[in-house]
Amino acid sequence: MYAISLGDDGAELRPLEPWHAEEFLAHLDRGRGFVQQYIPFGSRATDVASARELLQLFADKKATDTGGLHGVWLDGLLVGGVLFRTFDAEQGTCEVGCWLEPAAVGRGLITRAARVLIDWAVDERGIHRVEWYAAAANEPSLNVARRLGMSREGVLRENRLHRGVRQDTEVWSVLAPEWRNARARRSGNL
Repeated sequence: MYAISLGDDGAELRPLEPWHAEEFLAHLDRGRGFVQQYIPFGSRATDVASARELLQLFADKKATDTGGLHGVWLDGLLVGGVLFRTFDAEQGTCEVGCWLEPAAVGRGLITRAARVLIDWAVDERGIHRVEWYAAAANEPSLNVARRLGMSREGVLRENRLHRGVRQDTEVWSVLAPEWRNARARRSGNL
């Protein structure tokens, strides 16, 4: 198993596997109301067995090279995560997403973790286009897309029904050449 440091604050990115079901469920329970304001992520994980099923779904996606789930731990506590909701190496596209419990907000954890995923997708797997979808009202998620240097492509008007309300979804993306250029600017190589 790998653990990738996300900085000097004790944050790490690690695989989130089916055997983490109890820890994952406890994490979801701490942040359920917050996370599910805009997305249904984890809503069906209400006990250890259903939490394990969700984690297994993403383990199967990883095994078939169509997705993947990664947890963000802060000082040894699972506080959120990033994922490849979709991953299509043949077409060179993927969608990155995230979730975070309230206690970990405002530390830049998701931005740092998403950068690791995008670096890997672009550099190791040859992904050309990385997409980010967020409810138009989810300002924290939209801010992550901005910090990642993504471009807003448009709005899918009232395309999702969540908690009985139709939501607009913003579509953001970054292309591999843009990502590499932005990374070089961040590191001072341009």
